[in-house]
Amino acid sequence: MNFDRILIRYGEMALKGKNRRAFEQKLQSNIAIKLRKYPNTTIKKTQGRMFVLLNGEDPHEVMKECQEVFGIHSLSFAVEVEKEEEQMKEAVMLAFRDARNASTFKISSKRTDKTFPIPSQELNPLLGGHILRQTENVKVDVHHPDVEIKVEVRHEGCYVTAQDYPGAGGLPVGTTGKSLLMLSGGIDSPVAGYLTMKRGVDIEAIHFHSPPYTSERAKQKVIDLAQALSKFGSKVKIHVIPFTEIQQKIHREMPEGYSMTIMRRMMMRISEQVAAKNDLLSITTGESLGQVASQTMESMNTINEVTNYPIIRPLVSMDKLEIIDISRKIRTYEISIRPFEDCCTVFVPKAPKTKPTRKNANYYESNSDFSRDMDKALEESYIIEVSPDHHSGQQDDEFDDLL
Repeated sequence: MNFDRILIRYGEMALKGKNRRAFEQKLQSNIAIKLRKYPNTTIKKTQGRMFVLLNGEDPHEVMKECQEVFGIHSLSFAVEVEKEEEQMKEAVMLAFRDARNASTFKISSKRTDKTFPIPSQELNPLLGGHILRQTENVKVDVHHPDVEIKVEVRHEGCYVTAQDYPGAGGLPVGTTGKSLLMLSGGIDSPVAGYLTMKRGVDIEAIHFHSPPYTSERAKQKVIDLAQALSKFGSKVKIHVIPFTEIQQKIHREMPEGYSMTIMRRMMMRISEQVAAKNDLLSITTGESLGQVASQTMESMNTINEVTNYPIIRPLVSMDKLEIIDISRKIRTYEISIRPFEDCCTVFVPKAPKTKPTRKNANYYESNSDFSRDMDKALEESYIIEVSPDHHSGQQDDEFDDLL
């Protein structure tokens, strides 16, 4: 006997009231996209619950995929059997073995089919006794069991559910609007994208590329990061902005201490135009308060002046170690630390202003006209689209660093 389905439980999505149906439909669609590589699976939605029917697919591989879908609170393997004592015993034994290293358990049965001859209070010890006879050093604990096995006897059959596995939580991607993620290639911005997606936001990305100061390998990092993020949603568009000429002009004409601030203001202006053109309602950044000179309160205030768009900063209160922990969890850390630098490291001032003012930034910018430069950058921009199955670049050769 094998598990034939996965039970999906909702989290806060269950509290959405009249909008719940739309959230459920989006979740169902997102799961279907995630499981395209398992063509035999089907998704069944019933009152208050959702199942992935495995139809012979590997249950553990499908479970791993489902655990990355936002909107799912928890999941369990389950099996449907006939309402027959021996099959039910075999099913609870399957469910117990799924909880490896469990030394205590509890059977919780529910009989909605009142024609079934064994009431719940008798079914619990009957099935629990079978597990005790088939195992050693295992006990029943009705208060704090290692695993709770749920048995539901319904008119159409008996369903046995194994231990709970954690889901990704949050809301289904695509239920709360779209945002433009400023994706640099470092550790922080992919984590910001991940956390924004967790709140149901569909993302596109913008990347500022400065050849020859930044290499094609640096751009490939960003493509690979976007591909890693797409596994938690769907396709991700990357708007690549040629930024070399703007950076050179800032380096030539702006005071060194303000060059970082003005560069970020130019990025924000361009990002707002890209967002507006593509019907994106906000801009997401990987800023963490106080982490670097451009992320002080004063810097954020001065940079924010140039846009009326909402700025989502999911990392604002996190320290670097917390951000790294998440980047490892979502498998972006190893990509981010590849030794190919992004445009933010080009022409880095020796002593950037940590408390820039709007007044000074406006004064320095008034001495130069960047409008044509920004228009040209937007005209020469292009889009790269990645998906969970996308393989756009070559793998780094292990000998490359020796060349």
